[in-house]
Formats: sequence, C-alpha cells, structure tokens
Amino acid sequence: MSWLIGRRLPRALGLILHLLGFPAAHALAPWALSLLATRHGWMDGAPGLWNLIGLIPVAAGFYVAFLCIRVHFTAAPQGWRLERTPHYPTPEYLLVEGPYKYSRNPIYLAELVIWLGWMMFYGNVTVVGVFVALALVVGPLVMRREERGLEARFGDAYRAYRESTPRFLGKTKP
Repeated sequence: MSWLIGRRLPRALGLILHLLGFPAAHALAPWALSLLATRHGWMDGAPGLWNLIGLIPVAAGFYVAFLCIRVHFTAAPQGWRLERTPHYPTPEYLLVEGPYKYSRNPIYLAELVIWLGWMMFYGNVTVVGVFVALALVVGPLVMRREERGLEARFGDAYRAYRESTPRFLGKTKP
C-alpha cells in the first residue's frame, strides 16, 4: 500500500476496490476458512436455525460498512489521497458525519459485527481463531497507530472529535 502514499486514487477506482475488496475479505475469507473444519449446527450441508440467525449481524455490518464507504466517497470529490504522518498514512479529510458521528471506528465495528455473524453462521473454530488473531492485532496495534496519525494530521480538530465521540459505541459527549 506504500505505493499509494501521496498519490491520488481516482474515485471510481477507489469505489471499485472497496466494493470488491471488502466483500472478499469479509465474506469470501470466512467462507473459505469455514471449509477447514467442521461446521457446528449444520445438518446435511445446510445451516440450522441458530446458524441462520448469524446472517442478521452479517447484514447489519455490511450495511454500516456501505454507509462508511459512502461517507468516504462523498468526502473525496477529487479522489482519495493518503499522506504519511510519523505514525500512519492518513486521508486528506477528517470524517465526523454519518456513522462517524456515533463511532470513531465504525468500519472496525462493522467488521467485528460481520465476523461475529459469520462465527454464528458457520459455527466453525477456524473462523473464530482467525477473528481472535485479527482482533488482537487490529485493536492494540493498527487502531492506535491510526489514531496517532489522525491526531498528527488534524491536531485540535481530531482531539475535539475524539473527546466528543466514543471509540466504538456509547453515549456521545456534548
């Protein structure tokens, strides 16, 4: 991804990458992982009722992710451009509307909900293991670096946003 730093990615290409990459990472990957071990709750190759309930959080997570992609698309009329900060590549804009009004990390939250849904749907320990491994990396490492990059780039504007908006969900501060 370092080849993107400082270059402007056309809106159409960015949209295509998001609409192909996100489902590949969060739908095809769990399906492929589920093939590696027994699917609990499934009978004769079909999911049971409790497994099907897992599709509700999957749909909700994809909806939130779609809303986030739409906000990013709207915020970048000239296309996406990442700039390197001492901590993490950051976009040219600070998002505070749409899902970002309620969570500083709505895409990570959407991914969490999607993977929890897939864990229910597939009932598979391999999917659980990969989810846990990713959660241990994204939370403490990636998210914190990203936040330091946003603070370095946007300064007081990001600090005010951070103070008024919860990391994931919760009551927003006045």
